[in-house]
Amino acid sequence: MSAERIGIAGGGAIASGLACVAAEHGQVVLWARRPDAATAKVERLIEKRGGLGAGNVSVSADLDSLAGATFIVEAIAEEPAAKAELLARLGGSATNGTILATTTSALSIGELARATGRPHRFVGLHVFNPVAKMELVELVFPGEADAETRERARALCAALGKVAVEVPDTPGFGVNRLLFPFLFDAVVLLEETGLEPAAIDACMRLGAGHPMGPLALLDYVGLDVAVAIGRAIGADVPPRVLAMVAEGALGKKAGAGFYAY
Repeated sequence: MSAERIGIAGGGAIASGLACVAAEHGQVVLWARRPDAATAKVERLIEKRGGLGAGNVSVSADLDSLAGATFIVEAIAEEPAAKAELLARLGGSATNGTILATTTSALSIGELARATGRPHRFVGLHVFNPVAKMELVELVFPGEADAETRERARALCAALGKVAVEVPDTPGFGVNRLLFPFLFDAVVLLEETGLEPAAIDACMRLGAGHPMGPLALLDYVGLDVAVAIGRAIGADVPPRVLAMVAEGALGKKAGAGFYAY
């Protein structure tokens, strides 16, 4: 493991998944607004991984608990104002050597870097869900990032067993810029043809070798998250997806989306 002391800000799937992976290599501090729920998520993930890293994650509702970390990863919801506010707070209390990172999947890294007040110590660390299984990390550096920040970010990815690919600071980066127009096209096809979601997903799984069909993947990502990413990359979000979000049918996490769970 690299010598970084990892702090994570967030209590959702990405934050808890990253904490689970990092715990296999050392101590981790996780800040969450609902620490009990976050603790339960992390413990379930660690148990599923065979218990490796059990006891290595300390969860707190006090943001100051991250003060001792040398590499702090913000992993809250894709809301630009909320991310900028939290990163500003973290940047204001960080020591000179501390690197701040964000797991945003589509927002401008340059803008978030400037919100911290220390863009030379900032990086986009776009991990994918489920974090324990997905090898890729998209690394996105603001123009101000210094050589040490770049080196330490790559070293951290390697220490966590991830493959880092540096991509430009463009909306959606690499994966989501290509992926979400395709996912939304599947919804358009559904509407135009009346095909069942399972039929469309079977076509892409069995005919194109995809591990998961596009409609099942939208459910897994969360339709609210999909809308946020679609808007960030300038994609046409299908009216059906917007209507489903308005109805609370957000996918797997809500128990209903294109499929029932």
